[in-house]
Amino acid sequence: MRKFKNERNDRSRERDRQTERSEPRSPNFDNVIYGVLPVLEALRADSRRVERVAIAEGVRENRFTDIIELCRERSIAWNKIGRERFNVAVPDGANHQGVYAIVASATYSEVDDVLDVSEVPLIVILDGVEDPRNLGAVIRTVECSGADGVIIPERRAVGLNDTVAKSSAGALAHVKVAKATNINRLIDDLKSRNIWVVGTSGEATMSYTDWDWTQPSALILGNEGSGLHRLVAENCDTLVKIPMFGKVDSLNVSVAAGVILFEARRQRAKLN
Repeated sequence: MRKFKNERNDRSRERDRQTERSEPRSPNFDNVIYGVLPVLEALRADSRRVERVAIAEGVRENRFTDIIELCRERSIAWNKIGRERFNVAVPDGANHQGVYAIVASATYSEVDDVLDVSEVPLIVILDGVEDPRNLGAVIRTVECSGADGVIIPERRAVGLNDTVAKSSAGALAHVKVAKATNINRLIDDLKSRNIWVVGTSGEATMSYTDWDWTQPSALILGNEGSGLHRLVAENCDTLVKIPMFGKVDSLNVSVAAGVILFEARRQRAKLN
């Protein structure tokens, strides 16, 4: 009898371990603000930290008129999502009132703050990078190479979430990151400031080592899969490439950033 009881206890403990392994991990709510007034106040007080707003389907939209208007005014993405998806994003039992906002893990800088860091700027612009680990790795590379900062689009790109912060290995605390409403308008602004805009493309004829990085320069790196948007590429002053010698035709965006930024650093060090 004792042996049978021990075997039953062993099987019970094994089931418990299997249950623990199969249960999904609890989501991280550190970057979630929920409830009508908290979301509204976040938009009013520090809207640049608000990444996006979600409203549960089936609730009266007139309750959220002010929130929706603020999102539209400040180019913050908002959408309606199904109840099942909505409930996963907020803590159990939360008085969410049908709305929540995702906020950044760090405060964004203004674009001017990034551009004014040095007299000979060297900045990185990311055209639609969606993987938070890639953004974090780029921020780490920018910090290690001594570049001046990073500018990302307000829409269709990852923002400063917890994964980005962790992937940057602490660099996010030392690098200015700004959001631009429109990358093509930003390019026009950079040109008016006499900052050369250099895009990356595997089809470019110029190697990245042939560009004079001692000049004020903005390096634009594209999406992980599709590269630069067509209009962004057309608006660049020039396009450069990193020659490939293997069978794979491109590098990870953070690796490409490192290769080019340290070439820029080498040229600038040689000049000094």
